[in-house]
Amino acid sequence: MLQLSLKRKAGIYVMQTVSQSDIVRDLRQLGIMQGAEILVHSSLSSIGHVEGGANTVINALLEAVDPHKGTVIVPTITANAQQNPDNPPLYNVHNTPCWTGTIPETFRHRQDAVRSLNPSHSTAAIGTNAENLMIGHEDCRTPCGFGSPYYRLSRRGGKVLLLGVTLKSNTSFHMIEDLADVKFHLQPQPTECTIIDCMGKRHLRSILLHKWGTRRKYPILHQPFLELGIMREGLIGQAASLLIDAKGMVEYTEALLRKDPFYLVDRPIGSH
Repeated sequence: MLQLSLKRKAGIYVMQTVSQSDIVRDLRQLGIMQGAEILVHSSLSSIGHVEGGANTVINALLEAVDPHKGTVIVPTITANAQQNPDNPPLYNVHNTPCWTGTIPETFRHRQDAVRSLNPSHSTAAIGTNAENLMIGHEDCRTPCGFGSPYYRLSRRGGKVLLLGVTLKSNTSFHMIEDLADVKFHLQPQPTECTIIDCMGKRHLRSILLHKWGTRRKYPILHQPFLELGIMREGLIGQAASLLIDAKGMVEYTEALLRKDPFYLVDRPIGSH
């Protein structure tokens, strides 16, 4: 665990760095073993002073799962609130940066990374099942629903790792909203999106994009997930982290949303 000391007058922070082996140890203690398939949402700064930065974290994740046996997936999302049928996204798998953090942006540039072709909620993967998990994402009717990497991971016994972030960052909840046929999270009309693949070829796909503006309260599921054994807590470096069983998460949350589609919506007091 990172230790910090401060020289008051000089204003100099003297830190012990977090190494790759430290991160691998912490991942193991949290429950990530060789052969695992994990979707990782992350905050690099939350871990502490990582020796080698984002690449060290990526190397540790790959060492933990063993890319010859398991797979690491990261969200490389490019969606924004301005995208709609009148302002469709233009997505280039090589050149369109993601906004999901330093780790995913570094990850997607790796030579062995495979990035999906969805124009709003793409993911990137490295490992033995990277191709199988990424393929066809551009043909999905919605960004996170049936056939997406988020959906496939949940059907394959995969895990969601929230490394230094909370349930607020768990994009898989949008997949569950899709499965439960929640109406408010998708735009009502499809958008014709332009996708440029790794060979520079252009493709057009008509997709129902995410609808922005509805505030969620996903963290209310934190305690139920712990009590049901769906989720485990631990530290990775200094980062408070969560490891979630994707299948259990889907089954529990989908049942809630089928009973009350607005269960996870942050509604003002007195609203209906």
